[in-house]
Amino acid sequence: MKKLRARLALAAVLCAAGTLHLSAAAAPREIEITANDQMKFGVTAIEAKAGEQLKVVLKNIGTLPKEAMGHNWVLLKPGTDLNAFAMAAMTAKDTDYVPAAHKDKVVASTKVIGPKQTAEATFTVPAAGEYPFICSFPGHYMLMKGTLTVK
Repeated sequence: MKKLRARLALAAVLCAAGTLHLSAAAAPREIEITANDQMKFGVTAIEAKAGEQLKVVLKNIGTLPKEAMGHNWVLLKPGTDLNAFAMAAMTAKDTDYVPAAHKDKVVASTKVIGPKQTAEATFTVPAAGEYPFICSFPGHYMLMKGTLTVK
């Protein structure tokens, strides 16, 4: 019992001194992506490691109203038919242009944002592969797209 008390006392001293650290989950790596009125993402290529935590922060730096030039960020699984997803997204305004029929293809997404707004998505990077990301606001995905490459 004396040894246990001594060990607990030593652990308390080490904790107070900052030399004993309990493992804590690392904060996610933040990726900032801008979106503008010219329908362009500021970042079109992201590299990550499987299992890594990422936080994508989407910033709409445009000035046009959300109803005309809203933006979101949608990360899709490899092999997703982008045309089919985008066509279905056009009628999914109530779900931030992420169609319920294709929700199983979505890895992560943000809400639709207007000018000078931000939105974020935090997720665990999936297995190795090439993951497309798009803005699924109607008419945007052909210009607003990129790739998350997972190694």
